Amino acid sequence: MYNRSLQKVIEKNLSKQKVSLVLGARRVGKTEILQTIYEARKETTLWLNGEDRDTEVLLERRSEANYRKLLKGYKLLIVDEAQYIKDISRKVKLMIDTIKPLHVILTGSSAFDLVQMGEPLVGRSISYHLYPLAQMEWKQNENLLQTKQNLEDRLIYGSYPELSSMNNDDDKAIYLKELVNTYLLKDILIFEHLKSSQKLRDLLKLIAYQVGSEVSLDELGKQLGLSKNTVSRYLDLLSKAFVIYSRSGYNNNLRKEIVKSKKWYFVDNGVRNAIINDFRPVALRSDIGILWEQYILGERIKLNEYKQFIVESYFWRTYDGQEIDLIELKNKKLSAFECKWKDTKIKVPTAFSKSYPKALFQTINQENYLDWIGE
Repeated sequence: MYNRSLQKVIEKNLSKQKVSLVLGARRVGKTEILQTIYEARKETTLWLNGEDRDTEVLLERRSEANYRKLLKGYKLLIVDEAQYIKDISRKVKLMIDTIKPLHVILTGSSAFDLVQMGEPLVGRSISYHLYPLAQMEWKQNENLLQTKQNLEDRLIYGSYPELSSMNNDDDKAIYLKELVNTYLLKDILIFEHLKSSQKLRDLLKLIAYQVGSEVSLDELGKQLGLSKNTVSRYLDLLSKAFVIYSRSGYNNNLRKEIVKSKKWYFVDNGVRNAIINDFRPVALRSDIGILWEQYILGERIKLNEYKQFIVESYFWRTYDGQEIDLIELKNKKLSAFECKWKDTKIKVPTAFSKSYPKALFQTINQENYLDWIGE
């Protein structure tokens, strides 16, 4: 068992008259967090399962009287898989506006759920994103030596919680393939009414081989036999399902900086490797640079989310090929980071140092990455 960092963040806000929206891909542990919160507050907490028909019946009549009767004696309402309940956002809005004190937690498996939940709850909700296990969570049950020893395993198999109980590599590969086939694409297929996921898989495979590189929607469309707009829509859906995420180029209105292109990354290394069906060890991989960059950038996102740092993240590149993997803007301070698997000394690009002389520049490698991703 791991104490999830997001749980503490959620608990800090439970006294507020608000709705907490807990989002994340399937199987990352949302329900487990809520169960822990529930167990500590059983006497004043009502738990409802959105997939249960009885829950839908209980909430069907949208009236203050009905909800006061249902919530009598409770200060916290948890609705797991809330997207299955028709008009749930308006029902919860009525509860929050009329019943005090009350905090409501809703979970959903993707940002599609925000389409249904979000708009009526503007000003009344707090959104959280849960990811696969972060290094700051892994370290609860391992020492520094074990962390170093487990690094290559995480580069290959990723960090989904259920993998922590598996010692056999074949079992891990089977789990990840099943995760992709059964769970991660499920929301998109339902949302888009798609009968086949093959085009999505083909798109993901192309993205998997271009991690860390700028992606051309026109080129992807040609290879897939899809329009540019369709490719763009599928990428958006995949990001809302927390399978991949994008990063835009940073600019300060300098003509030589590229800003229109995007880079795409997988949220989890294991999912990326399952898509291309490649679980070979690091020593046999020619894409170790991709695996490393994707891993530590993903861990940085988790750190910023769970520490609630307000950070804007970009990549940086000029038309003549000078580039930096990650640019962070935090408290109006600019920092630049280059990801290198080997301990290679990298000089800050000339164009960047001239344009942003006060910016921090740092290379993140095996020697210093833990300080960077596991505060």
